[in-house]
Amino acid sequence: MPKMELKIFIVLFCALFTGGHALQCYECLGLNGSCVSKMTTCPDTDECASVTMIQNNGGTEVTIQYKGCRGMKSCISGSVNLGAISSVTSTQCCNTDLCNSKDAPVYSSKTPNGKQCYYCDDATSCLNKLNCSGEDDHCITAIATNGSLSVTVKGCASKSLCDAAPVFQVPQMHLKISCCQGSLCNGAKSVTQNLLFLLWPLFFYILIH
Repeated sequence: MPKMELKIFIVLFCALFTGGHALQCYECLGLNGSCVSKMTTCPDTDECASVTMIQNNGGTEVTIQYKGCRGMKSCISGSVNLGAISSVTSTQCCNTDLCNSKDAPVYSSKTPNGKQCYYCDDATSCLNKLNCSGEDDHCITAIATNGSLSVTVKGCASKSLCDAAPVFQVPQMHLKISCCQGSLCNGAKSVTQNLLFLLWPLFFYILIH
């Protein structure tokens, strides 16, 4: 086989086993209902994702739907309860064209699991005790720093969210997340910042990145 034909054969052979084309996914972002999707090409990611997040803020519930391109490292499901705000996120990932058409179903339980964790109110204290429920059997501490401002939040979290903590990033913030097992293992500490400053950017970037 001539050298030029051999090179073409090798290129075609490699293309056959690497998909041969960029992945196409549905893409959208919507509140309180299915989002209206459009098609997008994902040259730099290996999966499509469908994400549903239910956020409860002081008794007001918001459902967020997201579809788009996502790498395997950020295909995350989990839940967290920070006292004032709780969130349950379900993510389904797939690796064929337009495979993320369906909304990801969310399953959550409010049945107490016997664990307690410290949480911070929006005043000055992280001495409050929170009864954990469902899969939230770990205690979490998240510290976000933006310049001279530092914000601490604490609460209950699922193991899956804790395991995924190293991939969480919030632009223009240094975010440190730590988890532990055992009731009240996340320590009590006073704070002086309003925790709501952190929550929306944190949940939003966890959801779509």
